[in-house]
Amino acid sequence: MLDPRMKTLAQNLVRYSCGVKPGENVLVEATDIPAEMVALLVREIREAGGNPFVTIKQNRVLRELYACGTAESLEMTGRFEAVRMENMQAYIGLRGTLNLAELSDVPADKMGLYRKHWLGQVHMKIRVPKTKWVVLRWPSPSMAQQASMSTDAFEDFYFNVCNLDYGRMSRAMDPLVELMERTDRVRLKGPGTDLTFSIRGLPAIKCDGKMNIPDGEVYTAPVRDSVNGTITYNTQSLYQGTKFENLSFTFKDGKIIEARGNPADRLEEILNSDEGARYVGEFAIGVNPFVTSPMLDTLFDEKIAGSIHFTPGNSYDDCDNGNKSSVHWDLVLIQTADMGGGEIWFDDVLIRKDGIFVAESLKGLNPENLK
Repeated sequence: MLDPRMKTLAQNLVRYSCGVKPGENVLVEATDIPAEMVALLVREIREAGGNPFVTIKQNRVLRELYACGTAESLEMTGRFEAVRMENMQAYIGLRGTLNLAELSDVPADKMGLYRKHWLGQVHMKIRVPKTKWVVLRWPSPSMAQQASMSTDAFEDFYFNVCNLDYGRMSRAMDPLVELMERTDRVRLKGPGTDLTFSIRGLPAIKCDGKMNIPDGEVYTAPVRDSVNGTITYNTQSLYQGTKFENLSFTFKDGKIIEARGNPADRLEEILNSDEGARYVGEFAIGVNPFVTSPMLDTLFDEKIAGSIHFTPGNSYDDCDNGNKSSVHWDLVLIQTADMGGGEIWFDDVLIRKDGIFVAESLKGLNPENLK
């Protein structure tokens, strides 16, 4: 029997997240996703008057393509997919996995070719700036295991998070957007963290279920050369198939001049990918009340209520601080009391302490007011 929660999610993705209109071309890219969910999306796109296009992928096959790929073959693949993406008005990316570490043994130079010729050309240059898009993970036993939950319990959690009332959250985000766009100086404080930077003149973008599911963040970017100090992240990160932990960066005039963490050799490889990899392209504040603890999945972890993420690498076109890179690595620092606490200051005014907004205009974003 079809899970009614899947139908609700499909409707939300097509009608709310992408706002599909009659005549629009919509690409569904499904990696290790149940056929029933893909079929539901095709049906919803048709009912909205759109034209559905579908690509089915598997991580195990992608691993072989990346590992065996050459600059020529990956450039050709990127060129072919770029032509298709240029003809899309919307994109829905569903990303499942049977093995979270499937890409962990793909050599760094091969992943670099993939990022440059395929990911960069298709997604960073076309999909992100030119389409209405939404990306989401799909629940699997491996995700449940990393979250230390049973499969059934994790699926309940997943659909509660993904099907929440994002319209209500969106309205509560407006005062934070307005405040960030008036702010010049930001200071982050906490265990192992004392970091300052400017966000002056850069827009604040609310993520309210229109680009990622689950969602729940407001992001901007630091003025590229303004970052100084140290940030110590307290969550693990799974990036390009490798698990990283105990990460800490020290910045001078925007650039990471010292990086600590494990595995150190893989960390250096990523930060040396290109010049922009050692500068920051995004600063974001997480507010999703149903995501409360890290589970080694960026799309969930970066939305944790009481968190921030501070991202080495590429900036988004809608908040462009001038930093360009093949890397965009969302690294999460949780500032709730049970994770060591921390503070956010805007122009010498305390905005959030230990994960709870203290500014009166922002209290609507505290978890008890969003559930």
